[in-house]
Amino acid sequence: MGLRELLHNLPEVVSPTEKKVNFKVALKWTIIILAAFFVLSNIPLFGISESSMSQFEYLAILLGTSFGSIITLGIGPIVMSSIILQLLSGAQILKIDTNTDEGKKFFQGLQKLLAFLFVIFEAIIYVLMGGISALPGMTLIVILQLCIGGFLIMFMDEVVQKWGFGSGISLFIVSGIAWRLFSQLFQFIGTSGQFAATGKILAMVVSFASNDWVGVMLALVPVLITVALFFLVVFAQSLKVEIPLSYNKLRGYGVKWPLQFFYAGVIPVILVSSFTATLQLFGGLLQNWLGHATLLGGFVNGRAISGFAFWIGHTNMVDVIITGGFRWAYLIQSICHVLFYMGFSVLFAFFWVSTSGQDARSQAKKIMSSGMSIPGFRKDERVLESILKRYVGPLTIMGGAAVGLLASVADLFGALVGGTAILLAIMILYQLYQNIAQQYALDMNPAMKNFFGS
Repeated sequence: MGLRELLHNLPEVVSPTEKKVNFKVALKWTIIILAAFFVLSNIPLFGISESSMSQFEYLAILLGTSFGSIITLGIGPIVMSSIILQLLSGAQILKIDTNTDEGKKFFQGLQKLLAFLFVIFEAIIYVLMGGISALPGMTLIVILQLCIGGFLIMFMDEVVQKWGFGSGISLFIVSGIAWRLFSQLFQFIGTSGQFAATGKILAMVVSFASNDWVGVMLALVPVLITVALFFLVVFAQSLKVEIPLSYNKLRGYGVKWPLQFFYAGVIPVILVSSFTATLQLFGGLLQNWLGHATLLGGFVNGRAISGFAFWIGHTNMVDVIITGGFRWAYLIQSICHVLFYMGFSVLFAFFWVSTSGQDARSQAKKIMSSGMSIPGFRKDERVLESILKRYVGPLTIMGGAAVGLLASVADLFGALVGGTAILLAIMILYQLYQNIAQQYALDMNPAMKNFFGS
């Protein structure tokens, strides 16, 4: 069996017969998958004694998972397969023309096959390297459970992509972030099960009542940073370049084709964050397995204190300044963190735009097929493509760099649940709102389907 035949016969979720499912169907399947995700995240693995991965709980936010549950692998395998294929494709090592339908299908099939392999690989690594401690004789059973959970996440993601709003990856990330954000704000139960003002709101009230102004600042600043980030991201999301278009068959009637400032959306920072989280996770597992730190990093209580993971990681600068724990190493680390996020966000933005049909050629083809053109220019796809290139390239660079800068700086200022996580949540929710609004508008006015290519 050849590779193409193998990819063609991979199990998949059946696509809807229509190009765009209606609003009610999409809403129904999105809610079903969201409920299933929360149910699976609360099903513990059978046959484990304890999970040493609990020390990496903060990484679970970016990997869309709950460590120790059946979906411990989360979106890690999907993201890693996407990163590897995009790097190989971008370096021309793997030559796939994603501008054609056949090339896109081959690329997506290859990504799914690689994700399947990563599920199996990561399940074995997690157990054999001590991330999850299986009881004697239960190793294979635990690995099998992890594989089942990984495969379920893959198919749930595919269901959302084909039948719901947005993507499953985004949905899983934002649901986990929302739950943890609520907990960090209003948590009132400590680790021992007794009442404790662990939530920022309660901690601020208790600190104020006891005249502990350092405690008040430590609780208040992250909340203020999170609120400021919310308004800044919403403002940046509203920035766009609008290309005037006119219908060829309807003289005098025109529309504007919007190109968002965050042109590649939230995907680049998801890839960078998940890539960083996976590196830290495997660095910690490798340290547990070997018994000493490696080049990937040395870890104490899940936090990198040396190696590559430390220099691309971050330290809450607000906390160390308020508590007097500032060190110059933290400043160098902060600069490396910002540069790493900005550079790789731009890189992944380019790869994502070229493989997801958002490049100038694909957009020009989409506009021409909908019967529109730019007033004052020849009705030629190549002319339209050359005009779009003036905007698509700069927007990809600026948008990728900006989203990387926002995520990394918010990390350094100690935004709730992590700067990257809260940035992802805001952008995902904003894009989800746009998808829902667009789908609702299409259902209310079917004539708009030609414009959106539905």
